[in-house]
Amino acid sequence: MNEVNSLDPWEKHAQWWQEGFTEGADEEYTEQILPLASALLEGYNEVLDLGAGEGQISRLLAAQGSQVVGADPSNAQVTEAQRRGGSPAYLRSLADGLPFADQSFDAVVACLVFEHILSVDEAIAEVARVLRPGGRFLFFLNHPLIQTPDSGWVDDQIMEPPEQYWRIGAYLGESIEMEEVDKDVFLPYVHRPLSRYVNALAEAGLMLQRMHEPAPPEGFLRRVGQYGSAAAIPRLLVLVTERTDSV
Repeated sequence: MNEVNSLDPWEKHAQWWQEGFTEGADEEYTEQILPLASALLEGYNEVLDLGAGEGQISRLLAAQGSQVVGADPSNAQVTEAQRRGGSPAYLRSLADGLPFADQSFDAVVACLVFEHILSVDEAIAEVARVLRPGGRFLFFLNHPLIQTPDSGWVDDQIMEPPEQYWRIGAYLGESIEMEEVDKDVFLPYVHRPLSRYVNALAEAGLMLQRMHEPAPPEGFLRRVGQYGSAAAIPRLLVLVTERTDSV
């Protein structure tokens, strides 16, 4: 497993993430992601938070009784997670080489992580390896339909009446882009179609139990009020999978 370079964009922009998406700063987390994680992982004892960042999901799950380990490749994120405290344990690790014994956890959660991982098959295989039979893998993704190359809002004022819609790029292929998510903040995104993830999960013995495509939360819709059709376009995809005995 290679050490994470200090110039890695996630290392470089860790503070940007911490300030913009944690401690109540982002309504998609506070109104949707965190409540879903809480509800879908309630009652699981030993939980791995894969790509834990500064630990907001780890702390949430620990507060409701789980024993949580947060793993993240970024030194800046792990350091901040440890500074913010709580009962979770944190360590640096890449997703495709987890430093845990087989069948170590009752559940694994990865929140908006796998769209930044190149070695997707190896990382999913590692999730299956460290899960106990019957364990749950809770898999949050930016919805693959909106995370396509050259996708984005189109406000067509030439049409009569004017139209607003989300332009979908090349959905069926796989691609890697450095996306400018904020001014001078470039982060790598890997687009894959949903079938790519579902098939990789199945091959690793992680069977799909449920899929959630929630409408965007009210706080987000207030922020993008100029786009009236945003309420009908899912931004989040949540896959709930279970490890079979045959892994």
